[in-house]
Parts: sequence; C-alpha cells; structure tokens
Amino acid sequence: MFLNISTYRFCELANLDNLREQLLEKCLEKELKGTILIAPEGINMFLAGNEIHIRGFLAWLNQFPELANIVTKDSWSEYQPFKKMLVKIKEEIIRMNHPTIQAFKKRAPSVSAKKLKEWLSQGCDDTGKPLVLLDTRNAFEVEYGTFKDAIHLNIEKFSEFPQALTKEIAHLKDKTVVSFCTGGIRCEKANLLMQEIGLDNTLQLDGGILKYFEEVGQDFYEGGCFVFDDRIALDPELGEQPLENAPRRNH
Repeated sequence: MFLNISTYRFCELANLDNLREQLLEKCLEKELKGTILIAPEGINMFLAGNEIHIRGFLAWLNQFPELANIVTKDSWSEYQPFKKMLVKIKEEIIRMNHPTIQAFKKRAPSVSAKKLKEWLSQGCDDTGKPLVLLDTRNAFEVEYGTFKDAIHLNIEKFSEFPQALTKEIAHLKDKTVVSFCTGGIRCEKANLLMQEIGLDNTLQLDGGILKYFEEVGQDFYEGGCFVFDDRIALDPELGEQPLENAPRRNH
C-alpha cells in the first residue's frame, strides 16, 4: 500500500532555489513521487510513497521552522498514483492573480467538518442565519461530486474566481457562506477575497472535502472528489472512485 498525502501551508518562504534542491533531493532519497510547489507565499504538496518514507520526509521537514508540524490529509492506494517527482518554484502556490490577497499574513476563519454537518442537519448556522455552500473548484472537478445544493461559479481555473464572485454578491449577502475545495488551499484565498468585497460572514471548510470525508463521511455530499493524480477521484471512504461513477469525459 502507498500512503498519499496532500498538504499546504501559507507562510513566507525565501531562498527558493536552495529549498527546491533540498526538497527534491530528500524526496528522491525517500523514493517519493508527486508534486511540490513552492512560492514566496508558501508550499503545496501532493506526495505518495512507502509510509515509513513519507513519515521520514515529514519529520525531516520539521527542520524548517516555517514548515514544521504541517498537517496532512492522508489516503491509501494499492499503486503509486504519480509518475515522477517534481518540485517547482511558482509565483503563487495557488494562482489567483489578486495581489492584495496575502494568505500568509492572515488566515480566514474556518468551520470544522463536524460543525458543518451539524449546520447542514439543522439548515442554518448556530445563530439561525441561512447557510450557503460555495464550491470554489473548477467546473470539471464539480462534475465528480459536490455538496448537495452547493453553488459554484462555473470557472475553468481559479484565477477566474475573483471576477466570477462579483456576480454572486447579491445572492451571498446576508447569509453565512461556507466555501470549500479539495483540501482547503483555494478557500484560504477565496474567503479573504469575500471579506475584501464586503461579505462579512464567510467561513472556509477546514481541511476541505478530503478532511470532511475523513471526519464525517458522505453526509450531505453527493459523488466523489477529484484529485490531481492517476486515481482521478476519491469516494467518501477515501478509496478510488469507481470509473462507472465518474463523469463520462476526459480531463
């Protein structure tokens, strides 16, 4: 069995060329495969390998104060879902093209998976305010599965999110908006943007869909969750979604 981890952290990183070399060297030493993105705003990782090697890599990562004790979303596969090991330097670890949003300086408020399930069960938040779920992912990802009655912006890439969001302000105003994505990274920026444009009661689903699956399961969620590796999508038990349940299209 291969342990698959996904994780990110918004933090200020410097000396990126040197960090890239160290990360790649250690991953190759541990026989890991996947993708690591680093940028001045932080790190984003999707890795798979032998459990001992994954745990060893994470322990080694603790030497960098900005990356110590990083929390991962874990799943298992019977095969290596990545073909190679890549470490890339980017301008942003998730591209929004909106310079005023600096998630490494401020984290948007969040709601846990268990609390969200509670709100969905009662149809409102703890104050009685109407609840809206906002899927911040790309349209093709939504096709694999999403929360029941969630709205999405029909975007092809996350950099389209800011402009698309402005068209939904009237619909989202005066409601508690919970945004979500695969693992949480897009929601960090999405929530800060919503606050910037005047939506004052917004939360992100802590840990994203994968953490919801891990802690809650399938309740109020329909379908699977697209992931960026050869497994294509995971079901609510964090196993590989059967092909017959996936959208009939190539991505």
